[in-house]
Amino acid sequence: MKKKMANFLEDDAQKVAAVLGVKKIIREKDHFRLKVDNAAEKRVLILEIYPEELLGLVRGTLIVVYTGNSHLQIHNCSGYVISEELGEVTFVTETENQLSGLVVESGASCSLYAGIDRKLISSDFTNLGVEVMLSGVALSLAEEIIDPEEKEEN
Repeated sequence: MKKKMANFLEDDAQKVAAVLGVKKIIREKDHFRLKVDNAAEKRVLILEIYPEELLGLVRGTLIVVYTGNSHLQIHNCSGYVISEELGEVTFVTETENQLSGLVVESGASCSLYAGIDRKLISSDFTNLGVEVMLSGVALSLAEEIIDPEEKEEN
């Protein structure tokens, strides 16, 4: 399931929770809070989604991940992609030339890919180094929700 972000609603939170195996969504005044628990590997991840947060001078969607040893944020989230097969959700932020993505997995782990060249996700991955290829493949799942006008300019 892919969604270009307009408003992140209760229904969106339910879909994200389902793929991540979250049993309960806590609805706070200004955000959704989801706890992803992996008891077998003793990992816990907290995902907070602020549908409309003041981010400097503009309002946008803020995605926050807390783990035992990290704190990650994606500002101005423009959309998300759910992969039931992989058990993960990829949140994407776009600028004119770059993409960033935060991948949250049902196993209570996450990956951040920031400042990726837009052209990378539609390139031939076999010509790239392994580490660069990983980011391109991870964000290629979001290719369908990327703003087509911005994509065509590059």
